[in-house]
Amino acid sequence: MATLTQTTVTCMLPVKDLARARRFYEQALGLEAGAARPDGKFVYRCGGTEIALFPKAEGTKAEHTAISFKVADIGSAIAELKDRGVRFADYDYPGLKTVEHVCVLGSEKAAWFEDPEGNILCLHEDIA
Repeated sequence: MATLTQTTVTCMLPVKDLARARRFYEQALGLEAGAARPDGKFVYRCGGTEIALFPKAEGTKAEHTAISFKVADIGSAIAELKDRGVRFADYDYPGLKTVEHVCVLGSEKAAWFEDPEGNILCLHEDIA
């Protein structure tokens, strides 16, 4: 049996409207169209990870970040995604405040946005 460190990880994201979700992931996020699976999932590859969108009538109930994409330059990544119509969240809570959509959290910068299905997604950049 292969160890888990050698396997591909698949993040499962529930979606109410698969066509709407696919448009967002392909057009707004720029992911290459993946493959439909016989069980109804639609899968994208991102490096050594897969994102599987699966139809679920009630959508998501998660109130946490489902996926975080590591980027080299968070400012550039935000600008690129905003140009494609992605709307970033801003927060002003004790211990969590964004400036121009970015929050510094210890050794990383992060910025959050939602897909049209309500899944919370994130960009993060490691700080040297």
